Amino acid sequence: MYETYYGLKEKPFSIQPDPDFLFMGKRHSLAYAMLEYGIQNRAAFSVICGEIGSGKTTLVRHLLNNLGPEYEIGLVSNTHKNTDELLEWIMLAFDQPYEGMSYVAMYDAFQKFLIGKYGQGKRNVVIVDEAQNINPLALESLRMLSNINADKDQLLQIILVGQPQLRDTLRHPDLKQFMQRVSVEFYLPPMAPTEVKKYIHHRLHVAGRVEPLFTDEACSRIADASGGIPRAINTLCDTVMVYGFSSDADEIDTELVDEVIQDKKDYGVFSDNPAV
Repeated sequence: MYETYYGLKEKPFSIQPDPDFLFMGKRHSLAYAMLEYGIQNRAAFSVICGEIGSGKTTLVRHLLNNLGPEYEIGLVSNTHKNTDELLEWIMLAFDQPYEGMSYVAMYDAFQKFLIGKYGQGKRNVVIVDEAQNINPLALESLRMLSNINADKDQLLQIILVGQPQLRDTLRHPDLKQFMQRVSVEFYLPPMAPTEVKKYIHHRLHVAGRVEPLFTDEACSRIADASGGIPRAINTLCDTVMVYGFSSDADEIDTELVDEVIQDKKDYGVFSDNPAV
């Protein structure tokens, strides 16, 4: 809608995870470095936590794009609170048969799969997204899977990615053994206000914009309103640019940002007191 008007080749503030737009701020860089360290050092478990929309999934997708062909990746994203056993989902993630099999048969088949891939020089990694939904029983089953080894080598590495509730679950006394297997862990906090400005300019640049579009004051206002959460920043910036396009604005200033924020309060579907 506004792309041509603002000299863009694509939308800069989509809420879909896109590693091409990944902004490596201080904390995101540290989180990525920890993920890389865990992968390279065959960590049994790596855990990345952060608020909704903090960029966890984008970070993981960036990692996947940079892994070589020697890695066999299984991605599990359909977790829910009633999932007691994850092995079926993991078998599915690695495109392995599982229907009609008992747990013991599945475990045996999966162990043979891991050993076979190891013999081919492959390194097996399973990534469980939205892992805050996993209950302690399922986490314990993951720990048991991590016990599958060949000599000194870990045959399965597990990366858990989830919201802050995952951190709370892992602190449960019954999961003490599990926590002892976690070699890499990082909590991804919201971005600082100074980073939000860089984040906005970075995404505009990736989308094709050379000249600054948002004023420094507008960036500061967006940082306050979004709490430094990337997805919230994207949503607000996208709406502000629609307003800017509609009013033929050559730059995005605080007046436009404040107008959008106020309109969301007055007319938004999720407003506490929508105007009649």
